[in-house]
Amino acid sequence: MTRECAVVVAEKSVLTEPACFSTDDIESVLSRYQRDPYALVQILREAQALHTWLPRDLLSYLAGALGLTLAHVEGVTTFYRFFHTEPVGEYRVLFSDNITDRMAGNVALLTGLCERLGVERGQMRADGRVSIDFCSCTGLCDQGPSLLINHHQVVTHLDAARIAEIAELIEARIPVTAWPAHWSDVEANIHRADVLLGAAPQAGEAIAAALSLGVPALLDEMTVSNLRGRGGAGFVTSKKWALCREAKGSEHYLVCNADEGEPGTFKDRVLLTQHPDMVFEGMTIGAFAIGARHGMLYLRGEYRYLLESLHDVLQRRREAHLLGNAILGHAEFNFDIEIHVGAGAYVCGEESSLIESLEGKRGTPRIRPPFPAEHGYRGQPTAVDNVETLCAATHVVLRGGQWWAAIGTPQSTGTHLHSVSGDCERPGIYEYPMGTSVEHILEACGAHDTQAVQVGGPSGKCLSAIEFGRRICFEEVPTAGAFMAFDRSRDMFDVARNYARFFAEESCGFCTPCRVGTALVVKTMDKLAAGRGSRHDVELLSDIDQLMHGTTHCGLGASACNALHDTIVKFRPAYERRLKSLQFEPAFDLDAELAESLRATGRSDAAAHGESRT
Repeated sequence: MTRECAVVVAEKSVLTEPACFSTDDIESVLSRYQRDPYALVQILREAQALHTWLPRDLLSYLAGALGLTLAHVEGVTTFYRFFHTEPVGEYRVLFSDNITDRMAGNVALLTGLCERLGVERGQMRADGRVSIDFCSCTGLCDQGPSLLINHHQVVTHLDAARIAEIAELIEARIPVTAWPAHWSDVEANIHRADVLLGAAPQAGEAIAAALSLGVPALLDEMTVSNLRGRGGAGFVTSKKWALCREAKGSEHYLVCNADEGEPGTFKDRVLLTQHPDMVFEGMTIGAFAIGARHGMLYLRGEYRYLLESLHDVLQRRREAHLLGNAILGHAEFNFDIEIHVGAGAYVCGEESSLIESLEGKRGTPRIRPPFPAEHGYRGQPTAVDNVETLCAATHVVLRGGQWWAAIGTPQSTGTHLHSVSGDCERPGIYEYPMGTSVEHILEACGAHDTQAVQVGGPSGKCLSAIEFGRRICFEEVPTAGAFMAFDRSRDMFDVARNYARFFAEESCGFCTPCRVGTALVVKTMDKLAAGRGSRHDVELLSDIDQLMHGTTHCGLGASACNALHDTIVKFRPAYERRLKSLQFEPAFDLDAELAESLRATGRSDAAAHGESRT
């Protein structure tokens, strides 16, 4: 059955409103998710995959089918970067725009593709064929510049020749699935393997060990290991699991956070591609520990291309009795996993925002307490763990807590994966014991004449050369996994400016300090970049940094100015050489603001200009 929409279309023009949408297709999606309003983000994702964008009448249909208000459905739709309420074309091309992509020439490549296809950045071509724009880091920093096509197909190692070929394929309307397969090859680039990236355990081996131990002994081993979360926060895993198990609820949930949206981070991508069984094994062990029957892997939208292969692994595990009912013959242990794909929102890497997204809402961080371990998904006790953390748990169960604790430092036990990119000869993944120095990693990756390293991504720490002897561990330089090197040819102001644009783009907009503060940082840095800055502007940036640290709704907003603060303190000449004067220089150009009005009124006399005012 097809629902018709009244649309008048000129010959050979592009449709700007939907001519129709198939209710049969939409009903199939709704049935697959059992008309569950908590699945709204997934339903929107699949509906858009069918129709390329989400017109208002389609959103209204979904609202009625799910028992939601149209305002709620539209609010969710407009929150996520990968959902579109206006046409974006048959080919939606998004260039990754992390600073490492900029260093590799992504701007020139995007400009070249726009010129070849006759389209302006951020606009859909008149015939509806294509639109081109930037997006945030896609987790491919070790093989960039890269881009996404229609949010599910990646193209790596871009250069001018490949851009020319892409333009030809789009003009010829060749389906993305028929493009050269090797363009979408994503290399693991593992340059140093240790515990987690070495020989993988046999599927089911760690689960059998956990079942043999029993829950109390399992939690004891985890406590002895002192394994801390590898997503950045560093909370002790055994404590989280124990709190979740003890919390009252009709259901308990285990969530794997695979939304590694921090620019420069791609370690979880490698684990998901190289060792998916280990990830699911860790989830199953965690579920056994907390008493969960349901698990969810939250896969970042930029990793949509991994979905089918991960589903295949899950099905293979079900057939091997490693998921589902009576796991490994234990009648009392029933646990299964579903995959939720994000839709492009950095803030959803924060665990409470992630849970909001899982519940079909905007990814706005929750006020804590209560913490997810007590009041999480659907209001029930929920343990949220990073991909790397869960992989580490499988090894702790197999080899014992004392073995893990003997690696690294007393406060930061075990190994950690570092996503290395930037100015180095061998970008990729390096696994080292916690406590390894920055200079050791720089030497291993072939970095030369390095002036700065950004550890932990834009929300982490920017270290200058005199700090390269510092160790990467929770007690000294904590990290979520990113390690970006910058040699002395790089302008650290440009680095900080790229990060500032990222945070302004990715702010969820819930709280005024973050929403307004990140925009003010971008505006002030743009003023400096234009050569119209003063010392007052640099001081203003420091004031905004201090304000945001103490007033934002969540930790992501509080860390938005970390790179700004570090670069002002450690690389101040990069700012000062952009100053027009030491005195105040206004950023507001009254004549520019009045230009449109002057044209409309035909005014050009002196009294109509700002300069005449006293």
